[in-house]
Amino acid sequence: MKNILKRLIVDFQENPVPKRIARDIPFPVDSKKIVSLIGVRRSGKTSALQHTISKLGETVDPKKIVYLNFEDDRLDSLAIAELDLILEAYYELYPLHRESRTYWFFDEIQNIEGWEKFIRRMHDTEKGQIFITGSSAKLLGSELATSLRGRTLRYEVFPFSFREYLRYQNVEVNLHSSASRTLIKHHFDHYLTHGGFAECFDQSDDIQRRILRDYLDLVIYRDIVDRFGVTNRALLKHLIKYLFVNPATLVSYNKLYNEFRSQGFKISKDTLIDYFSYLNDAYAAFSVPIFRKSVREEQRNPKKIYIIDNSYKRLYDAFAGQDTGKLYENLVFLHLRRQTPDIYYFKQAYEVDFFVEGNLINVSTTIDNLSTRQRETRSLDEAMNHLGCTESLLLTAETGATIKTKSGTIHVLPVWEWLCSLSLIQK
Repeated sequence: MKNILKRLIVDFQENPVPKRIARDIPFPVDSKKIVSLIGVRRSGKTSALQHTISKLGETVDPKKIVYLNFEDDRLDSLAIAELDLILEAYYELYPLHRESRTYWFFDEIQNIEGWEKFIRRMHDTEKGQIFITGSSAKLLGSELATSLRGRTLRYEVFPFSFREYLRYQNVEVNLHSSASRTLIKHHFDHYLTHGGFAECFDQSDDIQRRILRDYLDLVIYRDIVDRFGVTNRALLKHLIKYLFVNPATLVSYNKLYNEFRSQGFKISKDTLIDYFSYLNDAYAAFSVPIFRKSVREEQRNPKKIYIIDNSYKRLYDAFAGQDTGKLYENLVFLHLRRQTPDIYYFKQAYEVDFFVEGNLINVSTTIDNLSTRQRETRSLDEAMNHLGCTESLLLTAETGATIKTKSGTIHVLPVWEWLCSLSLIQK
């Protein structure tokens, strides 16, 4: 095994790192913490590591950079007791580097049972900077913080944002240029339904669907079924299909429980809640609570459900492109979720789609219809008055405007323009 590790280390160092698109994930390359990149499978964690390695290689001796992918079949037999062979192999290759600062990149390390003990010891005893990635639920959520006991900085990796997708397409974002705006809108129409999984970008519809099904099978079987010992696979698949067809929808556990029971599924409410939790841990689907000061009130109200990528709705729904309102709202959620997990919806007499860090946001495909315009502005006006906000945001397909209400100002922006920004609210 030691010789295999030496070969993998040297082969990577001797071969050029694949060119990757820069992601908007500002993780540090030199810190006193273990940098952990987590997220749904195939979201680009490996590519983010390789881009970092490429940039490091401009100023750091490539021999001081170690990259190992634990999904490599040559490492299948590697056990926790043998992980120390990684250090032995490297220092036998480069004995003078023992006192130097080195950079260690461990991709999908959760495949090794007990990996966290080795990483903790390595962090405490070696001088290097450690980066790890993981897709399965075992490396996500609270378990990561527990396993590494405050030694890690955690960064989430999602499929490409619209801004990153434009970068991939070599589109310059210049909102003051008519030509640039036209090109951005053209690419947005495709991104809206086809999503941000990079491997799908240049493929035919048929190939895209096959890729997405494979991705989903990995999430279902490796990250949920195997990890949590799920026995009712039919129910899990049915739940996934329901959620992916109906993103940006209010879901009540009680109503869903009764609906599934009426369809013949043997299910308990606790099982349903557990399955939602598993999907959240695997970054496949997310639930957003109502904003209330009481946690009990939050739990009593329905939650809004969003999915990791719009392409999954198209996978299950042949008419996904016609449901642009839900697709717009799901994109807005993902843009917000990349920046914060603290997302709510707000409701008094009327509902506001998002309440995030003091910002109120509604999403509507169009407000050309007077009744739609009144509904969207009325809900934002009520929420601003209740929460003491003076500004809010209304995202639409095309409209840009400023609307004054009794409680404050509503900034109306095209959603594609807002997605080009890295900030929560762009006015």
